[in-house]
Amino acid sequence: MTRLAWLPYEDESRALAALGPLPAGLVADYYRPDGELPATIAEVEFVVADYMAPPLPMFGRVAEMTSLRAIQLQSAGYDNYLPYLRQGVVLCNAAGVHDAATAELAVSLALVNLRKLDRFARNMTTGTWAPEFAESLADRRVLIVGYGRIGEAIERRLAGFEVASVTRIARHARSEPWVYPVSELRERLAEADVVFVMTPLTPATEGMIGAAELAAMPDGALLVNVSRGPVVDTAALVEAVRSGRIRASLDVTDPEPLPSDHPLWTLPGVFITPHRGGQADAFYPRVGRLLRDQLARFAAGERLANIVAE
Repeated sequence: MTRLAWLPYEDESRALAALGPLPAGLVADYYRPDGELPATIAEVEFVVADYMAPPLPMFGRVAEMTSLRAIQLQSAGYDNYLPYLRQGVVLCNAAGVHDAATAELAVSLALVNLRKLDRFARNMTTGTWAPEFAESLADRRVLIVGYGRIGEAIERRLAGFEVASVTRIARHARSEPWVYPVSELRERLAEADVVFVMTPLTPATEGMIGAAELAAMPDGALLVNVSRGPVVDTAALVEAVRSGRIRASLDVTDPEPLPSDHPLWTLPGVFITPHRGGQADAFYPRVGRLLRDQLARFAAGERLANIVAE
């Protein structure tokens, strides 16, 4: 039996260059998010979502996808696709694809803020030579909130920076390495100089870092958010940073895009990048391997990897 997939490329030649030949038993149609969808909407069984494109308009027509069995994302985050998931369809994310790039950016965000590289960069526009004493990542107590694959990748990259300690938090406690449960979040925040937030956005994690959690952080601590904006209470963060007590480096915000007049843009101690965690060329070989593997699994009738909802 031949099965049909939709792939987010302009044509077959581009898909071939990215993924190689399709596995036996699988054929494909091609689409772009801003173009017309293929006429095979009732026959498609496997959809690879375009990277960073919103679910609509495609999944606004999910009721017409009567043969759909699987949606494969190219992002680790998947919360914005859940409203379009119907019974009998599995949703797979791209866990592992963004580990390297996101971990690189997370550590970079910490270094930029601690070493005041953002201030020096702004001084370049006016030719201002203004030396300042900065802080080091060395000897800092680090907390990773959301210790999954990207959290592990962040810790590996911290190994060469001589941090004083790394503490880990996930939904449930586990050992080897020791991971604290999220129920101990405030206690662990009180012991951290640099906090990396790397947790999926779910009803349980929305607003996880609120006023009480920010208040628990020591004076001078740095919050680095590379997860999703709503995991951190924006109003509480503004107040905490405005007080001068803590600082923040953010790759994600709530709302997003952040309005040009939002106070986070101008508050001292805040550095912002526009949701670029996975936006590096390390993405391409890794996502290619994942998609080739998933297409082969689907064609063979095997269970897919990285299922996050079904």
